[in-house]
Amino acid sequence: MVPLLQLDIVGLLPTEVALHILSYLSWKTLLYCGLVSGRWRILANDPSLWKRLCTARGWAWKEPSLVSRSVKWPAMDAPQHDTDDEGMGDEEDEIMLDAPSASMEDSGFVSMDASVDNSDIAPSFFQSSHAERSRRHDSYSINAQPSSRHSAPAVIPSQPTPRLRPDYKLLCLSRIRLRHNFLAGSYRLSVLQTRGQPNSHTNTIYCLQLYTYPDTGVQVLFTGSKDCTIKEWDLRSGALIRTIDGVHAGSVLSMCVYGGYLASAGSDSTVVLWDLAKNRLVKIIEDHLDSVLCVRFDDKRLVSCSKDRTVRTYLFPDLTRQHVMGGHRAAVNAVSISSKFIISASGDRSMRLWDAETGALVRTFEDHHNRGIASIDLDFPFVLSGSSDKHIRLYNIESAQGWSTSPEFDTQAAVPLPSLASVPLEEDSETGDTTLAMCHNCGGAVPVGDSSTSIPNAVEATSRKSRQQCSHGDLVRSVALGPEFVVSGSYDLTVKVWDRKSGRMLANLSGGHTGRIFCVGSDCTKVVSCGEDQVSLWHVLAASYSCVLRKYAF
Repeated sequence: MVPLLQLDIVGLLPTEVALHILSYLSWKTLLYCGLVSGRWRILANDPSLWKRLCTARGWAWKEPSLVSRSVKWPAMDAPQHDTDDEGMGDEEDEIMLDAPSASMEDSGFVSMDASVDNSDIAPSFFQSSHAERSRRHDSYSINAQPSSRHSAPAVIPSQPTPRLRPDYKLLCLSRIRLRHNFLAGSYRLSVLQTRGQPNSHTNTIYCLQLYTYPDTGVQVLFTGSKDCTIKEWDLRSGALIRTIDGVHAGSVLSMCVYGGYLASAGSDSTVVLWDLAKNRLVKIIEDHLDSVLCVRFDDKRLVSCSKDRTVRTYLFPDLTRQHVMGGHRAAVNAVSISSKFIISASGDRSMRLWDAETGALVRTFEDHHNRGIASIDLDFPFVLSGSSDKHIRLYNIESAQGWSTSPEFDTQAAVPLPSLASVPLEEDSETGDTTLAMCHNCGGAVPVGDSSTSIPNAVEATSRKSRQQCSHGDLVRSVALGPEFVVSGSYDLTVKVWDRKSGRMLANLSGGHTGRIFCVGSDCTKVVSCGEDQVSLWHVLAASYSCVLRKYAF
């Protein structure tokens, strides 16, 4: 009887059947299974199991970069900043006293008083005729290679190398390790370009976006600036790939890159669509009556919003006019889209949800913040917003629940976390019976009263206060909503990373900017930001393969 009980049932099964059984296990359990025996190790390391785990999370294998990771980035120099506030218009009381000054702002967004009618105020560039603007657009240029090159070439010559066999186990464990480092706040700061460096922007950088070419897997960064140009950067080498100029007569305030196309919006009231593969201009849209503050598009439509208080939609492939949505009482600072809905945010402190097909107003969220809303991102039904009230807010449109760094709008109860166990203070502490619990935002220990108080209730009572302590110190200019993390950038010169589910602050990234931050972005390996001075990259520190496995005795 005893020998029968010692049979390795899984190991004796046909490989296909054994792999089917193991396919129901998590990555951690697979690692433990590999410690049982040689047979189990072979089964647990089967690429099909790890490929399934990666596919379920949308993780794709990419060829390692041929460029050395020891690239030396430019040193940070203190730039000369603009003296005016180009990121935001006057607040309500100031506009009532001096309305014309707000119209002259060349900014990424404005916050306007709903009671002021400034429809007769036009920027100076509207004085030019349509014919003059057409001649300007005909003179655009695409500088694929700068005449005086001070950086590595866009394509680095190399000897042909054999393609590596995809290692999905390495991919899975590396992504998990990166996530852990995101949670731990482990980052390395580098600078892509600073003002004054060769080939760099000569003025404030208003917008950026990470983009990976689907055919080559090469990741690049696009930046748009007040110098009226768009630049594309190779993130492997820091090289400038191309500069697009001559189409915008004002600042490039927003951009969206998707499916091989780039849409840019500017203070010259235009939206421009580019074909990146063919390096050619596709179309210029000149329908807005004032600066276009944000542009987004997907496979079906392009959406733009403007200081003229309207949201406009256009249908592909010809970008024919679809809808003009009005109703906001101030400039529409940002839009975000999903397959069925469009959401807009305005300086009137409201958000509006629109039906993408019909253009009908679905719902209005009045007083969503205490001051004008500057930025927004949508992952329906969740919407993330940042405001000049210095706070961010993640809101579920369907359940009307969510968290915010402002206690007034924090409608989410404290989320139980594994580390919420009470931690008694040292015996010689003057606080006596005081216990500690983890702050949901900054991750630090916070006092929650005497030991008789239940920890969950105490944390719920103190979480709103801790969120407020971790909030930004100035206007939140940009937000990015990821699957697990939230990133925000502010005039206070910091970028903050938050846990999407709990609202806990994971990292406070400072020291990367000496001027106001205007745009942020992220992926699983880094956070990027731009502003008055430069483009900064915070790389998430990743351990080696052996370090990832060390915990599991591999």
